[in-house]
Amino acid sequence: MNFFIPDAMAAAPAGGVAGEGGQFLIMMVILFGLMYFMIIRPQSKRAKEHRQMVEALTKGDEVVTNGGTLGRVTKVGDQFVTLEIASGIEIKVQRSAIASVMPKGTIKSA
Repeated sequence: MNFFIPDAMAAAPAGGVAGEGGQFLIMMVILFGLMYFMIIRPQSKRAKEHRQMVEALTKGDEVVTNGGTLGRVTKVGDQFVTLEIASGIEIKVQRSAIASVMPKGTIKSA
């Protein structure tokens, strides 16, 4: 029956160094610091830059949406922006769907 249920053996006395817990704590702090500077901080910086870009949109800006649509801003509302994607063709998109603001004259060169 020892094949299915192994005998319980007493654990050997701990012969480790008393500072192992402190080393673990220091490693966790270092790991969290790395994660903060490599992942969390850059992501929050990009989100802040995008929020500022969207708030600064004005009529006449040439923008690209997340879907890749290139257009010129004709109306700016609280939640939505109206884009002219061709002469006489306008679409409404959410402000947060604007991926980037392009330099003036991009539509003519495209």
